[in-house]
Amino acid sequence: MTHSEETEIEMARRHVREGEEHVARQREIIDRLPSTGEVAEIARTLLADYEDSLALHRAHLGRLQG
Repeated sequence: MTHSEETEIEMARRHVREGEEHVARQREIIDRLPSTGEVAEIARTLLADYEDSLALHRAHLGRLQG
């Protein structure tokens, strides 16, 4: 099935799945970085953005599921 053939709920589920993968990968990246410095700060900011986005995707999925 292509993305254009997805129903809205299938798309929302995919977005949640992909968001979870992004968060997990970003946490792995952060674990390998030094705990301080500009790169670590940027990585943590990006993680927070991914987590915020994931929360929005989960809320949207929740609304679709009723």
